[in-house]
Amino acid sequence: MRYGMVIDQQKCVGCAGCTFACKAENHTPPEINWCDKIISTRGKYPDVSFEYISTMCNHCDDAPCVKGCPTQAMHKGDRGLTLHDPDKCIGCKACMVNCPYGVISFNWDRPHRNWQDNTGVAAGTFTPIRMLEEAGGEGSPHCNPEGASDYPLVRSRGTVEKCNFCVHRLKAGLNPACVDACPSQARVVGDLDDPDSEISRLIKKYDGKPLRPELGTGSKVYYIRRYTPQHRS
Repeated sequence: MRYGMVIDQQKCVGCAGCTFACKAENHTPPEINWCDKIISTRGKYPDVSFEYISTMCNHCDDAPCVKGCPTQAMHKGDRGLTLHDPDKCIGCKACMVNCPYGVISFNWDRPHRNWQDNTGVAAGTFTPIRMLEEAGGEGSPHCNPEGASDYPLVRSRGTVEKCNFCVHRLKAGLNPACVDACPSQARVVGDLDDPDSEISRLIKKYDGKPLRPELGTGSKVYYIRRYTPQHRS
């Protein structure tokens, strides 16, 4: 079995619900998005076209980030997932340089360090660190402890991080958070090795393509159809 994902560009409304769901599920700091987007506007008014493409780690079969990692911190895991071991990461950023999709982020500072602040806004208000202590969270009050089974809730300064397909949810028989949060059901996850799976049927029906297919990385995130605006008379 190899996990893959299809993103239907015709169904995607560009709401960024996937991005926010990913942040809540995986406890990413404000400046880092595992699930991100490419936004492009072309043309000159009134002939203007707009495109929104949701992006994430492509979990490539022939992953350039894995090849470039000198410590095997970036590695291939079960069922084709590209995973990261922060304990082995030395922060060299070789994976970032080798990734042609720009979906790996680097922790220049300690994530969520603002929650260590002991300065209140005004008399009688919680300080950030007091709120953290009351909530009992790790790193921030809104951390999700379920994700800690496969990846640290708080990553270290000087290490990289990226999408892991919500591997903790997959192990529990659930979809990645971005899939369940999509209001238009534009995302489908499934087994690429099963020709009868929904994802395989969608790729075949709509001739699904990954981003930059010419690279031959074996990307497992496929895009089908295009955003087609409707004109009202």
